[in-house]
Amino acid sequence: MNDVPKPLEGLQGPMKAMSPGVVDFLFRQLVAGEPPEDTQWQREGTVLAEQAPGAELARRLSETDLESLTPLELFEFVRASQRLVAWAEHLKERAVAHYCSEEPERTQGSARTHGPA
Repeated sequence: MNDVPKPLEGLQGPMKAMSPGVVDFLFRQLVAGEPPEDTQWQREGTVLAEQAPGAELARRLSETDLESLTPLELFEFVRASQRLVAWAEHLKERAVAHYCSEEPERTQGSARTHGPA
């Protein structure tokens, strides 16, 4: 009859993914009447969603503290990571195609230098 609720073992649902820093940020935004997204960093430079794939994007992703991201920022982080992976995959495919197209020349060149005189 009087079922006493059992204490939760850890956080469940969306709260499980939120670090204390994110919860604190969202609370401060709510109290100040601000949107839940951090709009300040958008004014400081190129946002991750608009950063071109390449070395700068890789640097920014590697230096990001995932624990401090809001859920929306984490989503943008994942999308930026996917763009970087696709860009790197394209570079790899171009390099393999270039290597394969020049393979006969390399084989002939090494046969001339190592073959019978």
